[in-house]
Amino acid sequence: MKLILTVSAIFIFNNHNLFAQNPSHAQMNIRKIIVEEVLQTTNYTYLFGEVKGEKTWVALPKTEAKAGDEYYYKQGIEMRDFKSQELNRTFDVIWFIGGVESAEAVTGDAGKTQNIAQNSMQSDPHKMKSGRVTTKIKPDAGGITIAELLENKEKLEGKKVKLKGQVVKYNDNIMGKNWIHLQDGTDYSGVYDITLTSGMETQVGDIISVEGIVILDKDFGFGYFFDILIEDCIIK
Repeated sequence: MKLILTVSAIFIFNNHNLFAQNPSHAQMNIRKIIVEEVLQTTNYTYLFGEVKGEKTWVALPKTEAKAGDEYYYKQGIEMRDFKSQELNRTFDVIWFIGGVESAEAVTGDAGKTQNIAQNSMQSDPHKMKSGRVTTKIKPDAGGITIAELLENKEKLEGKKVKLKGQVVKYNDNIMGKNWIHLQDGTDYSGVYDITLTSGMETQVGDIISVEGIVILDKDFGFGYFFDILIEDCIIK
């Protein structure tokens, strides 16, 4: 499974070293926000401020921030009419980003650069189970293994499949969905992890049975690409 990330997971976000890879192209995809308002939730920070002369909201994995701060970030995913359940608030427009860096990153002072909130799923032990599931988990009747899914993904595209496995990563309420990484101890060509979306809740360590639709080459734009994704899963 291939996952190219800029976030957040949404979805699953990784904003490591914004400027090192393409410093000459920084102005093409780097934004600056001057923070005017900060809202904190359990796992996320919402920043309101001026970006390129316009007032906007951005959301990122939880980090410390305050009014008056100045940060730089890569352009993320735009969401319209997004409702935060925890804040009980609907944002007309909000950008989900992977993280921010301080002004020192732009001046080139590497000793002071702050790579803030790099991939919340990787930094939060409650959101991630380290390593790989090695014990094989037998699928329920009518189900298939992750290895069988990956081997036959073209034939299964658009079809409903049943899987059973252990939750190794979980991120809730990203773009209105919960994002789950599942493993069952099998692999195909070295790939052993599958990403699911669901409106239902679970937690890291749970062994769950799921049923969902196989989607191939899912492109959310801005570099968020899944070569395979199981969407709208029902957790049993």
